[in-house]
Amino acid sequence: MAYNDSEEFPTQVKILIAGGFGVGKTTFVGAASEIEPLNTEELITTASVGVDHLGGIEQKSTTTVALDFGRITIEQHGIVLYLFGTPGQERFWFMWDELCAGALGAVVLADTRRLEDCFEAVDFFENRGIPFLVAVNEFEDAFRYDEEEIRAALGLGPGAPIVLCDARERGSAVSALRSLIHHLLAAVPTPSA
Repeated sequence: MAYNDSEEFPTQVKILIAGGFGVGKTTFVGAASEIEPLNTEELITTASVGVDHLGGIEQKSTTTVALDFGRITIEQHGIVLYLFGTPGQERFWFMWDELCAGALGAVVLADTRRLEDCFEAVDFFENRGIPFLVAVNEFEDAFRYDEEEIRAALGLGPGAPIVLCDARERGSAVSALRSLIHHLLAAVPTPSA
């Protein structure tokens, strides 16, 4: 998006992409980003045996060891989103506090085959008062649940939106981010006259 001197610069917003190990955070950031994303994926080695739980994702061969980073411009709102994907393994959770500094919101990716893997992310953002939405990454072999079933399973109140997405598809990832922006804008108090 090009701006000249008379135009305002877009608002820049930091957004976290969080969730359990192997839920699709790196894929989501890569699909949504308009720039070549930065990722810190490394091969899973035998050193992670007994440390990282691969149940349900046995085919996973890499893991994020620090963060993923991408950027997308939401032109309709004049907003540039800086996407920070968190690592999913428990041993890297200490970085979440640093990554969340300055974040206005978050997307919590969920996998209905392993829904309990996103509990910590939901708790993390609830405890810090950071608005978030849950994006259910629709894996092909996953069961399909309606929004109220997912809301009940996660113990979410009516204020946290739940959307469906395919983290591999740009349009789907961008749609989830747009839903988050709408959620964030709806939470801004209207100035009194």
